Amino acid sequence: MKTRNLVLMTFLMAGTMLRPAWAEVKSRTVEYRDGDVVLQGYFAWDDALPGKRPGIIVVHEWWGLNDYAKKRADMLAQLGYAALAIDMYGKGKVTEHPQQAAEWAKQIQANVADWQKRALLGLDILKKDPHVDAQRLAAIGYCFGGATVMEMAYSGADLAGVVSFHGSLPLPTADQMSKIKARILVAHGFEDAFTLPERVTEFQNALDKAEADWTMITYGGAHHAFTVPDADKHGMANLRYDKKADERSWQAMREFFRELFTAAPAR
Repeated sequence: MKTRNLVLMTFLMAGTMLRPAWAEVKSRTVEYRDGDVVLQGYFAWDDALPGKRPGIIVVHEWWGLNDYAKKRADMLAQLGYAALAIDMYGKGKVTEHPQQAAEWAKQIQANVADWQKRALLGLDILKKDPHVDAQRLAAIGYCFGGATVMEMAYSGADLAGVVSFHGSLPLPTADQMSKIKARILVAHGFEDAFTLPERVTEFQNALDKAEADWTMITYGGAHHAFTVPDADKHGMANLRYDKKADERSWQAMREFFRELFTAAPAR
């Protein structure tokens, strides 16, 4: 084991992009509660990495904690992070029907304090995992999840940064503006019909007023759900995959995390 760890550290110190042949991403389910509601998250990590590493929360789209969110957690683990895809609806609550998804999302968003509380329960789970450096934490989210990570930032959570991919853009209240500590990266599709240009401007102005450290990248021609390969299957005109925007936004996230976590693995 000591020899294995020494070899791994040599790879990391050299900044190589090669992964050891014996490296393996592992995963397990994590069950926790919000009052009477049973939640079931998905935790992924690379068991070849020694010691603690930055922890990343992943928040699902309005469909619930499906395979897509779990895949993103796996991808983060492959980069050398520990990732927890949290459950915002309840164990087993996953759908492909827009009306059901909208109803569940609306229920969560109806009370901002409860919305933030449920997301932060997942963050507490992540902090306690032995693979995670609790001083180096971030969160990413998609669609509904993008709005959720913004609310996590607005709560004043101990996050180094948050990344919203094609998320709705909730506005911070005057009280929340003073609480923001996390750096913010927003990946937005220019053709996203769910978010009007006026809302984008209002969101940007609010973050400026809060003196937040924020960056927003707008991808020309990209619609909502531009990172989701099978987005078109739902038959909604505004949901459309865009390979270039997907790859470029993921790379932007990687650079963002490298800036946040100077000691993070560079694979």
